[in-house]
Amino acid sequence: MKKYTVFATVVVLLLAVFAGFKSKNETVVEGAGRPIIIQGPMPIEAENFAKKLEKVKVEKSGTFVFYKGKLNNYPVIVVKTGKGMENTAAATAVAIEKYNPIAIINQGTSGGHDPSLNVFDIVLGKRVTNIGSLKTEAKNEGVGMDPSQWIPMDLMASEGSGSDPNAEKIRYYEGDKDLLAAANAVKDKYTKGKVVEGTIGSADVWNNEVDRIKWFHDNYGTSVEEMEGAAAAQIAQAYNVPFLGIRVLSNNKTNGGQYNPNTAAANQEYVYEVVKKYIDTIESK
Repeated sequence: MKKYTVFATVVVLLLAVFAGFKSKNETVVEGAGRPIIIQGPMPIEAENFAKKLEKVKVEKSGTFVFYKGKLNNYPVIVVKTGKGMENTAAATAVAIEKYNPIAIINQGTSGGHDPSLNVFDIVLGKRVTNIGSLKTEAKNEGVGMDPSQWIPMDLMASEGSGSDPNAEKIRYYEGDKDLLAAANAVKDKYTKGKVVEGTIGSADVWNNEVDRIKWFHDNYGTSVEEMEGAAAAQIAQAYNVPFLGIRVLSNNKTNGGQYNPNTAAANQEYVYEVVKKYIDTIESK
């Protein structure tokens, strides 16, 4: 009798340990379906959306924070990635590996490149591109520098052996058509500015020179610039996960538009409507 008691006690203890381990490392979001990931670089660009979720649980991996919850009973995870291309790429890979998302939306604030756009206008990333991957001219010492002559450097085109003629072309990551359709379907609900499709440029560079901004607008077709979207798009493509960038103009130096911090919250309100529409699309399939 004592042997059975000891055995039962051991089994109970092992089950308790296993349950504790599973609880500590559990990453599955409650609810049916693969989750939608919403990314925001800074607290001001992520936490307003996180507050809209129900049954929120918080997980951390490194410096990345994941707010796991539900929206209309569908799993949604808000990720505070931190600023910059490296942070965003790493946070995106971690999120995909941990949660197997059905789609990723990278959203937040941006600086205007298009003089026809104003503060509070929103750009849907029909295309996203890395405007910081550049190759300079070959110049000797003392000759000077000419950034207007720098050319694109597509690192993804140089993986094979030999010289690839596409290595000096601009690489664009296309926004997912279903996410774009959902975003366009609810754009009339956004009343603080207009919502347009455009090209989002990303780099670990903060451009304040208006001539430089115009150079990107003319040569890359950029509508806005930020520091994260292209990195997320590149990783999403590597994993074949649908992706869309959504950026609100917080300032626009090309037409004198002054910085407004309230744009971050406004963008999250709009993205909230986009996500609800996209959930309807998923559930109707």
